[in-house]
Amino acid sequence: MAQSITLLGLESSCDDTAAAVVRRGADGHAEVLSNIVVGQNDLHKAFGGVVPEIAARAHAEKIDLCVEQALAAADVPLTDIDAIAVTAGPGLIGGVMSGVMCAKGLSAATGKPLIGVNHLAGHALTPRLTGELNYPYLMLLVSGGHCQFLIARGPNDFSRIGGTIDDAPGEAFDKTARLLGLAQPGGPAVQAEAEQGDSKRFKFPRPMLDRAGCDMSFSGLKTAVLRARNETMQKNTIRRQDVRDLCAGFQAAVVDVLIEKTRRAMTLYLDENPAKPALAVAGGVAANTAIRAGLESVTNELDVQFTAPPLALCTDNAAMIAYAGLELFEAGRRNGMDLSARPRWPLDTSSAPMLGSGKKGAKA
Repeated sequence: MAQSITLLGLESSCDDTAAAVVRRGADGHAEVLSNIVVGQNDLHKAFGGVVPEIAARAHAEKIDLCVEQALAAADVPLTDIDAIAVTAGPGLIGGVMSGVMCAKGLSAATGKPLIGVNHLAGHALTPRLTGELNYPYLMLLVSGGHCQFLIARGPNDFSRIGGTIDDAPGEAFDKTARLLGLAQPGGPAVQAEAEQGDSKRFKFPRPMLDRAGCDMSFSGLKTAVLRARNETMQKNTIRRQDVRDLCAGFQAAVVDVLIEKTRRAMTLYLDENPAKPALAVAGGVAANTAIRAGLESVTNELDVQFTAPPLALCTDNAAMIAYAGLELFEAGRRNGMDLSARPRWPLDTSSAPMLGSGKKGAKA
């Protein structure tokens, strides 16, 4: 008879310190028993973005406390954990090291298996945690630092068929918010303003729609917002409605690009004749309701299942790391004390790097 498996997950790749407990029951159903996330917005807001040194220090101070809270909230003692999963990359190296070192300490003290998880795989597998989703499925991973179309065939088997060649959508949202004097993180701030704006007032470009394939570019779109803002300003000030219209136009352009590129990616995916075709979207930008609605319209056209995690599981969290670790654990993954923190770690290592590479490895 199958037995339940319980994993502790740790996440510290950027500016959220997190720990969670996830269990797969004997019936095969996975459940989030606890999910603790401690954000750092107050620490970074004065700088207009995440400061790696400040983030690393905060992770080191909070990660063990998050573990205690996660175990207490799940009502599961550490001795009942079957394995410990931790984000081993990619991410800000100081933060990743904080999580890896904590996980190693827990593993050494308890004798529990250690599993290093790719942060991107955590996002990519989250739809399987929250919904019925069979391999293979098409995955749109869209976040602050990444934007990729992946065909997910297993917990460690991803094929990239397209992605951004420069700024990720989340980065473009953050930069746009900064240009317009909005709060960080920029995604929620821009969406809130866009909901009260006129998306047709400004004629922003839809980058790379004139090129074949599924690759994307958002850097030029951010520059177009800057130009429009400067043309709109009077005496170095800008009206609130102008900000709303700029946000609405920018967001509409991002949505249009993602819709068209998703349609193309879906065509390539469907050529493989999956038994139960599905599109899943995850990552922080997947919390944007306009983007979700646009992607769902594509799946409705093609009669394909659409899956998106709850908004709380789209941003960085440890439940996704625990679940990804659970799938890897079931597949036989075990890491030793030589597990290293990696600032770069592409999911698809067989494809050529999209953003170049160097001594630290391929960026994406």
